[in-house]
Amino acid sequence: MSKMTNKKTNPRLTTLIALLKATSRENDVNIWRDIADRLEAPSRNYAEVNLSKINRYAADGETIIVPGKVLGTGMVEMSVTVAALNFSESASAKIREAQGECMSIEQLVSANPTGSRVRILR
Repeated sequence: MSKMTNKKTNPRLTTLIALLKATSRENDVNIWRDIADRLEAPSRNYAEVNLSKINRYAADGETIIVPGKVLGTGMVEMSVTVAALNFSESASAKIREAQGECMSIEQLVSANPTGSRVRILR
């Protein structure tokens, strides 16, 4: 039996990685390349970030990107924009309650192709 390859089979993920790499090349921006590399890594251990960590490290009005899933443990006490691969239901509800915004990574790339003023949390 042959060894398993590191090829991603999730169509959304492969499309997202291609989008991130293309946007990185077009705008000469390293943040999208960094996120693509993290999502493309052979290990399937994507980041899992709790709201308590976002609350601890983010500033009011900041944009955060999580190359993985945002979980609902903890509280968010400020308005932040969070882009992630996935959100738990409780995490998205708590972010919206704090007047924040949840979006997909694809939406963030479209809205901010230069990646300016975006912080990566993992």
